[in-house]
Amino acid sequence: MKINKFINTTNLCIIPARGGSKRIPRKNIKEFLGKPIISYSIEAAIQSNLFEEIMVSTDDAEIAEIAKHYGATVPFMRSAQSSTDYAPLAAVVDEAVIWLDQTKNTCTQLCLILPTAPFILQRNIADAYNLMIEKNFDSVRPVVQFSYPIQRAFRLRGQAVEMMMPEHLKTRTQDLEPAYHDAGQFYWMTREKTLHGTNRGALIINDILAQDIDSENDWLIAEMKYRFLLEKGIITQKT
Repeated sequence: MKINKFINTTNLCIIPARGGSKRIPRKNIKEFLGKPIISYSIEAAIQSNLFEEIMVSTDDAEIAEIAKHYGATVPFMRSAQSSTDYAPLAAVVDEAVIWLDQTKNTCTQLCLILPTAPFILQRNIADAYNLMIEKNFDSVRPVVQFSYPIQRAFRLRGQAVEMMMPEHLKTRTQDLEPAYHDAGQFYWMTREKTLHGTNRGALIINDILAQDIDSENDWLIAEMKYRFLLEKGIITQKT
């Protein structure tokens, strides 16, 4: 793991984990290979040695107890307004910043780690942090490259295929500009700008470490993938 050379600042980790989940019930504490999935995010944050505090933002008493069991704190219960299906992550961060202001906490950098990110690597957390400091970004997130050129995407008109960018019908794939998407793992940010800042940076990570978990099928694929990555030594078991 890359040694973090900017450890003289104070960092807070926020893990947002509300109780409601429509597609996968109790998703944030559902067992993933024998442990609540949120425990992987908490343990990655602890083992990174980057944070003075690792707090879970939740509206749910059971999630709060599980979070504390794995080493996180729950200094306040999340408001109803920031716990709806439509509340953005920025609202969760804003609520945490209000708490920081009220408690006169001197934290200067925040890292929001999603509760369903078992493939998160400590070195990626550290590298993204260093990138934010070195380049003076408002925020930094891990991204992965799309495996297929988005310029060749189709739309369907009934069962008829239509190119979304027909001007690239004959463009060689190697000549198309790569496109990237959010890895859905974590977001480093300054306390001053949080997720509202426009000067955003990206850390490109290996796409094998990115996995959406939005359905039961996604969950099964993620568990199979995690076992494979453990077997190959690409990731190590968090304890």
